[in-house]
Amino acid sequence: MTEQRREREDVQGHAEGARSAAEVAGAWEALVAAARRTVSDGLVVGTSGNVSVRVGDTVLVTPSGVPYDRLTPDDVTGVDLAGRQVLGTLVPTSELPMHLAVYRTTDARAVVHTHAVHATAVSTLVTELPPIHYMTGALGGPVRVAPYATYGTEELARNMLRVLDGRTGCLLRNHGTVTYGTTLDQAYDRTAQLEWMCRLWLTASSVPGLTPSLLMPEQLARAEERLRGYGQPGR
Repeated sequence: MTEQRREREDVQGHAEGARSAAEVAGAWEALVAAARRTVSDGLVVGTSGNVSVRVGDTVLVTPSGVPYDRLTPDDVTGVDLAGRQVLGTLVPTSELPMHLAVYRTTDARAVVHTHAVHATAVSTLVTELPPIHYMTGALGGPVRVAPYATYGTEELARNMLRVLDGRTGCLLRNHGTVTYGTTLDQAYDRTAQLEWMCRLWLTASSVPGLTPSLLMPEQLARAEERLRGYGQPGR
């Protein structure tokens, strides 16, 4: 009976290992596709910005300084939640402290960081993106700006966490954006929406002699509630 139990456990272990390997491979493929999309959508230039996905207790991240169009399935790069590299040989993104800080403190399964032009411009002008559109509710409320700190530092990660409180996205002063979600698609969509809202506010604010109308807190609250039920159930 003991031998049979061991055989069953070995089979189960191999099956779980195969599922885990397949899950990592699929997640890496999706991560690379999202990273390439940040370039094609104009959210980053070159290798700026980074993307990560959590698979179990492993965080897959884009590697530092490698053009996204050169990444292959063999380049999978992963760390544990303490930042120790557990997959691959390429050096993880320099913004790893920021990504790990999000995973340690939220239910995030994916994080997207960009240097989007309009969002970065807004980060130099205000401490909070004015609520110019109801999609502000999709990010939990008016998007705050984290105080400037050198990229890749724990200080920047701490600044980011403070302004992310109650939000799923923020701006980084003179730097860019950070958004997260329970899926990579959701995190990416929040990044795109944030950049669009920043562009909208800059455009409206540039009209001489006029000031953009902004949404009131109760209006945002109603929009946020409706947005929770947006889309197709289970998809």
